[in-house]
Amino acid sequence: MVDFLGIGVPRACTTWLYHHLVRHPQIAFPGGKEVHFWDRADLGEAASWLDGLEPPERTTPSGQPIRSGEISPTYARLPDERIAAIRALCPDLRLFVSFRNPLERAYSAAMADLARSGRPVAEVPDEWFIDHFRSEVSRADGDYVSILDRWGAAFSVDQFFHFISDEIEACPVGMLEALADHLQVDPSGFGTLSPAELAERIVPRSAAGQLQDLLPRPSLVPVLQEIYAVPVEQFSRRMGRDLKRWVGGFGTARSGGPLPRREIPLT
Repeated sequence: MVDFLGIGVPRACTTWLYHHLVRHPQIAFPGGKEVHFWDRADLGEAASWLDGLEPPERTTPSGQPIRSGEISPTYARLPDERIAAIRALCPDLRLFVSFRNPLERAYSAAMADLARSGRPVAEVPDEWFIDHFRSEVSRADGDYVSILDRWGAAFSVDQFFHFISDEIEACPVGMLEALADHLQVDPSGFGTLSPAELAERIVPRSAAGQLQDLLPRPSLVPVLQEIYAVPVEQFSRRMGRDLKRWVGGFGTARSGGPLPRREIPLT
């Protein structure tokens, strides 16, 4: 039985979430962080997904239940038929998704792909970035309303927990405790985490060497603002929150400087 599933979105603190969730005594990731079953495997092999995520034990030494699952950020863009297959297999699944300013997310994704290619940023023209921003995959990852619509058509509201990365930065322990409630585990399981640990920006080791500067070239700012002005407005209405700062403030430095960074392996 799989109890929970983190569905995304890419470049939106899912590595940070995994790093802290896996340390909770009632939360198990038998397959590691990113299993990527549903965006790669044949649906006829779905039983193997369940088997691979079954933890060795279902209770802690003190008798508390252990919840098992995975986080694969690319699940955010799964098509309807795959989401329906997950619903049929695990009708009681608890879901969570982390959203991030989509302009930052798009730029971060482009930088990650550039780092993997080994090309120096200074040698890459604006046109490469713009093509990346306008690509089908990047636009799908930033279409938050469509993500909510597709997954919301298969799962009930009470099965879903969604938040934005701003909330992690503002109150990391509170967000983790709220997520623990949603996953039906004891929120006090995060009580040993120090403020310094919670404030770290956790980066996958596979992205080692990637530039973490979130300030793009000034020439790229209007492009991302044009792409995401309407989607941000739509998402703001959907969430009942004023998120205009995502567009209007993009490309300006945040107060307080960059967060300390630590690289971890993904297992």
